[in-house]
Amino acid sequence: MAPTAAGDHVFTGARVIELAGDPAGEMLGKLLAQMGADVVKVEPPEGSPTRAIGPFAGERQDPDHSLTFWYYNTNKRSAVVDYRTDEGRDAFLRLVAGADVCITTLSRAGLAQLRLRPDDLRRASERLIVVSITPFGLDGPWADRLSSDLVGLALGSPLNSCGYDDHSIPPIRPGGDQGYQSACSFALMALLLALIERQSTGQGQLVDVGMHDCLAVSAELANPYWFYPKVLVHRQTCRHAQPTPTAPALFPCADDRYVYFVLFVADLKPWRALVEWMDTKGLAVDLLAPEYEDARYRQEHFGHIQDLVEVFFLLQTAEEAYHEGQARGLSIGIAYAPDDLFHDEHLSARDFFVTVEHEDAPPGRYPGPPMRFSDVAPVAPQRAPRLGEHTADVVAGVHGGDG
Repeated sequence: MAPTAAGDHVFTGARVIELAGDPAGEMLGKLLAQMGADVVKVEPPEGSPTRAIGPFAGERQDPDHSLTFWYYNTNKRSAVVDYRTDEGRDAFLRLVAGADVCITTLSRAGLAQLRLRPDDLRRASERLIVVSITPFGLDGPWADRLSSDLVGLALGSPLNSCGYDDHSIPPIRPGGDQGYQSACSFALMALLLALIERQSTGQGQLVDVGMHDCLAVSAELANPYWFYPKVLVHRQTCRHAQPTPTAPALFPCADDRYVYFVLFVADLKPWRALVEWMDTKGLAVDLLAPEYEDARYRQEHFGHIQDLVEVFFLLQTAEEAYHEGQARGLSIGIAYAPDDLFHDEHLSARDFFVTVEHEDAPPGRYPGPPMRFSDVAPVAPQRAPRLGEHTADVVAGVHGGDG
């Protein structure tokens, strides 16, 4: 990797070989590609497993129209190399020899079967950094066991904190591949540290990331509550899991949408701001009485306050409540559905969503890079590659181009 020059991107000149079949590894490759790295996704002849995951664009159920694959693989190139054969393995090792980073999500047993263990990969180049992202890491008694995003969240404990107040029903899985996303985040941090270390030593190394490890330290308040007072937290509807129940924080509004607002009665400043706001709607009622200046009195009459606040929000739309509450210094937010974000004025003002062109499908709006750099230009968004689209160029050692 050469130093960044004017007009370059953060990872201009970096070559990444991605052998990933799940969202954790694919997301890591996507982030690097969004920062300018040349990410080559090496796929078997049948394609990455994520190409078979729907929904599919235009209901065309084939490897080139998976919306899941499209999302996780923008700005990459695809090369078909059957690394399960001797010839394909040799070709893969030649690709790795010219790379800065190799991302793999194959298990310890899978790598051994293919004779592509981390040591095999690192022998191809002493500067190579191998980032292995697996369910349980490359050693330990569970190293060869199977997992998934949901299994990872369950075993790592975050799942136990997600769900409803009604504990007679099971926990609820949070969406968005959060288990895989957590593993990706830790892997990105570790990779950056390995790249910094290589600047001093010139040597690559193995970065071993287990999703189970990552999720075991991502249990929010569950860990400190257990480590210190030795109490278990209990899941609560749209609230942080706590040892004891807390008041509901979702309030319906006049337009049948919800706002999230935590009613803190212990702090005087936000309390006064709330009462002043309620008074503009004629709903302060008795809350202006002097006794409500005392935190203990407010806590004793919390149920009465909660009832008035519920009526208060029912008299305004979610947008009105959000903007007015924020203007008064109160922490409040609208409970958006994912498709609401396309109309979010803040994201629009920051040009968060980018348009990606597709030859055989309408242009799509994608989330843009989650990080920005003041002195480095953003990478132009490009669609995910068709299966094997760049095989000829990659195998020939040609960087760039459309294949």
